[in-house]
Amino acid sequence: MSRYISNTQEQQVEMLRDLGLKSIEDLFVDIPENLRLNRNLDLPPELSEMDLLKLMGSMAKKNSNLEEYICFLGAGAYDHFVPSVIDHLLSRQEFYTAYTPYQAEISQGTLQAIFEYQTMICELTGMDVANASMYDGASALAEAGLMACQATNRDEILIARSVHPESRDVMATYSQFRNIKVIEVGYADGQVDLEELASKLTPNTAVVIVQSPNFFGIIEQLKEIGELAHANKSLFVVFADPISLALLKSPGELGVDIVVGEGQALGNPISFGGPYLGFFATREEFMRRMPGRVVGQTKDKFGKRGFVLTLQTREQHIRREKATSNICSNQALNALATTIYLTLLGKEGLKEVASLCLQKSHYAYNQLIAGGNFSPQFKAPFLKEFVVRSQRPINELNSILWDEKIIGGYDLGKAYPEVQEGWLIAVTEKRSRQEIDRLIEAVGGKRDER
Repeated sequence: MSRYISNTQEQQVEMLRDLGLKSIEDLFVDIPENLRLNRNLDLPPELSEMDLLKLMGSMAKKNSNLEEYICFLGAGAYDHFVPSVIDHLLSRQEFYTAYTPYQAEISQGTLQAIFEYQTMICELTGMDVANASMYDGASALAEAGLMACQATNRDEILIARSVHPESRDVMATYSQFRNIKVIEVGYADGQVDLEELASKLTPNTAVVIVQSPNFFGIIEQLKEIGELAHANKSLFVVFADPISLALLKSPGELGVDIVVGEGQALGNPISFGGPYLGFFATREEFMRRMPGRVVGQTKDKFGKRGFVLTLQTREQHIRREKATSNICSNQALNALATTIYLTLLGKEGLKEVASLCLQKSHYAYNQLIAGGNFSPQFKAPFLKEFVVRSQRPINELNSILWDEKIIGGYDLGKAYPEVQEGWLIAVTEKRSRQEIDRLIEAVGGKRDER
């Protein structure tokens, strides 16, 4: 039986009659004649379902994928292990078909899942309240910048140059039409240059935005940055890697006001670039300015626990001039994947993932340096991603690795002209000793024979 049953001729006639129309062409009378195609689409002959599946399968094989290739490319999307139970639960119809809980009273399961997600994000970041998720990490960062400007009534943002280049671009786009000035702060040895930061703080600075670990994989000096920001009565926003928070002090402990990040690493596959989700958490004093939606826990008139949508500051729910954001949805299915992932691993499991990333990335780094063909680009501490300076062009290295079915690192020169020889390598818990050694041997590092 066909998976899709089109409307019959009789049904089409019936629908047109109800619309007061005589033909399907009457639906398009508002489109000028010269703009219409007026011919059939250039499509191949129809296929049976069996033949169509074969064709689509052969087309899909033209894409290289992480089942066939070993991945050392990070730069914002990471090849972490995704337990199979996540896909199994996501595919259940009560989750897969539920777009969003508009009728909250009959969406208790969905609301509870979102509430649990928010709770775990708060525990991970050390913040008081989290929203139901954002489109992705970049939009979460931009929304945090706008929220800080609203909260401080200032219109200047200081953002570290070590923040992901694409996230900085999104921040600039958001700010352009709000008359907000975005100023970049440089780096020294891969970390935010504290002297430059101090010199650029002004009474009009609303917020200081940094990423940690940053785009170079380096852990930032959050405590010192936060002290500088708060001494200027500016807010402090951190774009955090959620995996790193299992080992490092939480941003909340270090005085951060808003924590955002990309949640892809928490149970979501790379998927050729998306969809992902952005997490967003803040201190209680700022929660009414937070964009998106929040699920709260309450009790009904019988004293039973229930879940509700609360603090809805979206344009869909209140007057536009009072809305904090035009974010109109959350990535509910991706957030559910994150919720399942964090539940499965727990505190110790997530810590083990982060520890494996730390150990394996440092092994790869040390062996590459020991081979003599690479040298350190920075000396500051890193967690799962690092930069080495290569004697050979980066595209040549990546081409050699591609032939070995290995996806190499990111060419930093694309985004940072001053680091033309920089090669950004990511090593997650999925990478085995044998896989790392293959990378090292292919590009002239030194393999540890122990």
